[in-house]
Amino acid sequence: MAEIKAHEFERLLPKAAQLYRIFLIYGPDRGLVSERAGELAAKAGVSQDDPFSFTRLDLSDLQGDPGRLVDEVNSVGLFGGNKLVWLRGNGSEKPLADALQVLLAGPEPENLLIIEGGDLKKTNVLRKLCEPAKLAVAIPCYADDVKSLNLLIDHELSAENLRITADARERLLEGLGGDRVASRNEIRKLALYCRGNAVIEEHHVTEIIGDASAISTDDALDCVLKGDLPGLHRAIQKIVSSKTPIFLVLQSCLRQFQLLDLMRAEMDEKRSQPAQIMQTMGRHIHFKRKPLFEKALRSWTGEALARETNRLQTAVLHSRQKAVLEDTIAFQTLLATALQSARGAARG
Repeated sequence: MAEIKAHEFERLLPKAAQLYRIFLIYGPDRGLVSERAGELAAKAGVSQDDPFSFTRLDLSDLQGDPGRLVDEVNSVGLFGGNKLVWLRGNGSEKPLADALQVLLAGPEPENLLIIEGGDLKKTNVLRKLCEPAKLAVAIPCYADDVKSLNLLIDHELSAENLRITADARERLLEGLGGDRVASRNEIRKLALYCRGNAVIEEHHVTEIIGDASAISTDDALDCVLKGDLPGLHRAIQKIVSSKTPIFLVLQSCLRQFQLLDLMRAEMDEKRSQPAQIMQTMGRHIHFKRKPLFEKALRSWTGEALARETNRLQTAVLHSRQKAVLEDTIAFQTLLATALQSARGAARG
């Protein structure tokens, strides 16, 4: 099967263009999806500045012209050589699935196709088409674990000839995760702030990213899960007054919903009850919070969790890109998520 594990990507990358023609990159970490798509494109041997050998498409481009993707992937470059087609965007997957069926059933194309997918479940038609195919490979992108984040920190800081103390690293890790691009940007911001120093100390991290331990974010996260809007407003006021960046609450909320998304997918696949999933996948959750997670698993559908996770991740990225609007983006997103929780609980 042409499917790799998340940690196998680095080993695949150098020879990817020789082994496969179609790359489906998917997962909950949109930043990592985009980053890996860019790394594959860089290895394709095609200039992205050449419009005759590089084509960027949006999923919406296929809606009125379902055969366009097949034509682009099978076309010959004006001056010879291979082409690269890079597809991304949101919309109906049916035209893409139809095009993939044609491409995978036909002769091996000369050109490369990179597809940036979303958080695709095992039952998704795009995964079902690509995973068993010889011409294609499905590449999952899950949220960075502690090991991956440590490697990312080491890579970015070594480029600036910076070292970091153990306490500073631990504090930095508290503010990372959820989205690879956002995490990389935070580390680069810290490196820029500490340029000229040999070692990054804990106070540097606190000064540039914030003191994540100033106040617990659990109260705010619990209010989001319960759909308690007044309680969330009070919790956010406490967090802001403590000088803790509200972004950290948003990022913690994203991690919480990524976990719920995984748990709900496991629950649906195995047709298990929430209590059973909590015993296997929720062991590390504090016992006081377990009833909230179990209730959330009952009231949130898999589709709704995937949509909310995607929205939270987009908010995390936008809050990093638009620092002046960070508080507004985070607060509005948390309120909207809490409102969805309240509606789900009411329906349940």
